Amino acid sequence: MGLAENLTPIALIGAGGIGKTAIALTVLHHNRIMELFGDNRRFIRCDKFPASRSHFLSRLSDVTGAGVDNPDDLTPLRPFLSSGRMILVLDNAESILDPEGTGAQEIFPIVEELSQFKTVCLLVTSRISTVPRHCRRPAIPTLSMESACDIFYGIYDNGGRSDTVNDLLRRLDFHALSITLLAITASHNMWDYNRLSREWETHRVQVLRTNFNESLVATIELSLASPTFRELGPDARDLLSIIAFFPQGINENNLDWLFPVISNRRTMFDKFCVLSLTHRSDGFVTMLAPLRDYLCPQNPASSSLLETTKDHYFSRLSTHVDPSYPGFEEAQWIVSEDVNVEHLLDVFATIDANSNSTWDVCDYFMRHLLWHKPRLVMLGPKIEGLPDDHPSKPGCLFRLSRLFNSTGNIAESKRLLVHTLKFWREQDDEFGIAHALESLADVNRRLGRHTEGIQQAKEASEIYKQLDDGFGQVQALETLAYLFFDAEQLAAAEEAASQAINVQHRSPG
Repeated sequence: MGLAENLTPIALIGAGGIGKTAIALTVLHHNRIMELFGDNRRFIRCDKFPASRSHFLSRLSDVTGAGVDNPDDLTPLRPFLSSGRMILVLDNAESILDPEGTGAQEIFPIVEELSQFKTVCLLVTSRISTVPRHCRRPAIPTLSMESACDIFYGIYDNGGRSDTVNDLLRRLDFHALSITLLAITASHNMWDYNRLSREWETHRVQVLRTNFNESLVATIELSLASPTFRELGPDARDLLSIIAFFPQGINENNLDWLFPVISNRRTMFDKFCVLSLTHRSDGFVTMLAPLRDYLCPQNPASSSLLETTKDHYFSRLSTHVDPSYPGFEEAQWIVSEDVNVEHLLDVFATIDANSNSTWDVCDYFMRHLLWHKPRLVMLGPKIEGLPDDHPSKPGCLFRLSRLFNSTGNIAESKRLLVHTLKFWREQDDEFGIAHALESLADVNRRLGRHTEGIQQAKEASEIYKQLDDGFGQVQALETLAYLFFDAEQLAAAEEAASQAINVQHRSPG
């Protein structure tokens, strides 16, 4: 409002359906603007005529009331445009300003000049950021919960407000058009809130289609039909689908190792942002939830680019995570990408639950988390649901137990370790048995079950000794010493500690 009152040129740029036109119309019909500009408030839908210089000038002359037939340029219109204050809205201006469009090179200079008239407030709404350089570009924030609820319940109020609706509004990223279409669909079908939630879970963006054939799909496809997007080539849509697949989007620092075969990858990511299909957030290129739902691969296993991206992630995860190994510091990349990796593993573990490679990488993922970002994972039920004879199950259970231990849930950690020990005993995996016993001994120490822990630490130490694993034996003896100390058996604690020192001297590596 303040910019318009000062006759400052304005560009409202953003994804389709975010509310650009609604804001422009609100400004255009506001009492303050009506008082300032009177009847000189003009609105042009730029997608309603061919994108050519002649058509634009004729439309401009007609809408503003200049009365000049078929002008060749702005010259005959200047006297009229300079005669008094005017606010002029160019809505959906991407139709005439897309740099890859047929008429953009001739139209852009005209719009540029319009933005510099001292008597004209030019207000442009566009999906692309190619607008006159003098335009101020106020950010269009997502709706607040209160505003989103006002839209939804203003269309459909099914007897009071509901947390179910609040959850849906959040999952729509408070996208104005999506909320409007969701409310209209619920109203037309007379769904209660629970039915609306079930329909959204099943059909997603297909729910956002009204009886008047308004559709979020049509809005998104309009953006994808732009000349600039088509100019990016056949890989562009596939690349968008990868951005849509990952909850966080794509880290811009990863473009080279994730997409080495796409030569113009950086240009594409820049253009996606120019077209308002994506936006940058904390180093990631991501997109609004409704766009993600529509563009995400319906069958992830059939996407060759996603399969390649998955392989790159899996390869990067399958590295040793230990301070004594080279590259330990570099593994901290997981701190910023853990949500993406977890989603990738969850999806492909669902597609092929028996895949050894996926579960091996899941094991490595939890190791990364344990060192760099200890937290629980949503993969737990899938891990416990693996067949008992699955070769990756004990290892994954063991890593899961360590994560529970690191987050303070000692009882759950012990439960998982008991199962892990059972599986490794059945497999005669001596190293696994020793690892599980040593971990159980430490967990029992923290639970105050010293007698049980002492027996486990002793057994672990003996197995490590038989395996000639000095490092493992030292760990088991240290745990045994702490158990004896906590149990106030000080002489036994000193003996276990001395044994640990002697073993370490014999095997300093």
